[in-house]
Amino acid sequence: MRDLLIAFIVFAGAISALRRPWVGVMLWTWLSLMSPHRYAYGFAYSAPLAAIAAAALLIGLLSTKDRRSPLKGTPVSFLVAFMVWMTLSWGFGLSPGDDYEQWKKVMKVFGMTLVALALLHSKRHVIALAWVSAGSIAILGVKGGIFTILTGGSYRVWGPPDTFIGDNNEFAVALIMTIPMLRFLQMQLTSVKGRSLLTAAMFLCAASALGSQSRGALLGISAMGFLLWWRGRSRVIGGLTMLLVAVALVALLPEEWGARMDTMNTYQDDRSAMGRISAWWTAWGIATHYPFGIGFNMVRPELFENFSPYPGLIQGAHSIYFLPLANHGFVGLGLFLGILISTWVLAGRIRKQAANCPEAKWVADLASMSQVSLLGFAVGGAFLNLTYYDGPYIIMMLVTIASQWLRTKAWLHESAQYGRWWGYLGLSTVQTRQN
Repeated sequence: MRDLLIAFIVFAGAISALRRPWVGVMLWTWLSLMSPHRYAYGFAYSAPLAAIAAAALLIGLLSTKDRRSPLKGTPVSFLVAFMVWMTLSWGFGLSPGDDYEQWKKVMKVFGMTLVALALLHSKRHVIALAWVSAGSIAILGVKGGIFTILTGGSYRVWGPPDTFIGDNNEFAVALIMTIPMLRFLQMQLTSVKGRSLLTAAMFLCAASALGSQSRGALLGISAMGFLLWWRGRSRVIGGLTMLLVAVALVALLPEEWGARMDTMNTYQDDRSAMGRISAWWTAWGIATHYPFGIGFNMVRPELFENFSPYPGLIQGAHSIYFLPLANHGFVGLGLFLGILISTWVLAGRIRKQAANCPEAKWVADLASMSQVSLLGFAVGGAFLNLTYYDGPYIIMMLVTIASQWLRTKAWLHESAQYGRWWGYLGLSTVQTRQN
């Protein structure tokens, strides 16, 4: 039954994407982030559902007249440059043939990001993408949060199998990136019931992230909490609220959780932590000796033997910073950081520009929560292999499209009438058109 439901949604979405290709973007995003077919037990598990969605999306892209240039700002320029440099790094790497599958996987993520930027431009598109991307992870987070509460945090929470976020640590960072986006969506709702449901979802996602027993997630969620507290209207009330929520969440977790978090103070005795340090030394050594990087696989005994002070500890970089440094050298790391920093700067700019514009209040909300989400990724991802994960690039898309919407004063010519369901999802059913 589950297989049939997933297949029906994919085929229905693919057919719709032929006429409305932006729907195909939502379908692809859902499949890419949530990977619902990985929770099936029949034909859907290995069926080429993503390929079907991609094919319908590309056909729709070629046939529609409602497409625009995807090069919409500085973050996108950095992304395109990163794609070009990664291809050069892969081609001049140590083993291009062996790295082909990973190169193809990353190019799919980035290529679809450009396709989405060509098709999405309205407020409705942004709100829809925010719901699909945040909802895809939040559904799993709510499930994981309930599991954490019922089991007292005795077991770790894992992400979708065979994905970028299948590991408990990566999934935890995906969850903490999702919480600010749920807050953004909550800010657009007028329904008390809807806002309450999203509050519960945020709490359960936080419980699920902590229940993963990820040390990086703890750091990331702490950094996000500090930024939210700092920007809050009432720091006293906000601080007390966050403290109460934190106490409630930690109270759910077993003593083993505290013991694992405490290993951050004794990292010298933790083989996992020392393995990361070994990999980081190796990544630095690779970057200083290979200007283009080495491609997508740094886990080679000879590299650790040459560059690591702990050559017996061989593992991946486990860092969104050291991974591109090893894979693509200093230039690759610089381009990756350029994407994140320029997105943060753009979000800060439009946050200020939209603050005093009633029609664009949602843009200010989005920009603010996008910065919080990026901070969670920047801190939590410092210890994880999430450089190529879709999440930060979706944030980049949302900010970039919102920036264009604000710059062109799209509310003056955008459709003023939305259906009932769009009202439930954060768009007023009737908006006043300004002349």
